[in-house]
Amino acid sequence: MGSIGPFQILIIALVILVLFGRGRISEMMGDFGKGVKSFRKGLSDEENSSSDEKPASRIEGPSHDAKPAGETIDPAPAATGDKTTS
Repeated sequence: MGSIGPFQILIIALVILVLFGRGRISEMMGDFGKGVKSFRKGLSDEENSSSDEKPASRIEGPSHDAKPAGETIDPAPAATGDKTTS
């Protein structure tokens, strides 16, 4: 009961053939073939274009000092013209 044998695959194929019909299955397989061909073409185009360009530069982090989530930055004093001393 662990694996699917050739007899079970034949039954599944017959059920699919009855449900979808011969024309629809051949149409789906044609679309699948076109998709695979397009995928391979895209991979080869990507490979050709990446070999022409220089390697991607390293992405740097932010230029400011990042603080951990628990720490807060003191807000700048408000410039209201009211200069009180404590």
